[in-house]
Amino acid sequence: MNDLIYADETYRMRGALFEVYKHLGCGFLEAVYQEAVELEFIICKIPFQIQKEIVIKYKNNTLKQKYFLISTSTN
Repeated sequence: MNDLIYADETYRMRGALFEVYKHLGCGFLEAVYQEAVELEFIICKIPFQIQKEIVIKYKNNTLKQKYFLISTSTN
């Protein structure tokens, strides 16, 4: 794990994700987990952005579909 650029940040984020899973388990829709992760990141003081838009390209063409994710800040 020493090869990771942001090893400490990654460790904290994984801990927050495991905490959410420990409390909710499996079977919910993505929106439930997203909200829980947002709350856990706030509790853990992990900076993040909600629904960051990622443009997807396929063979140098921009797709109409976008991908949205929770993005953490490493600043």
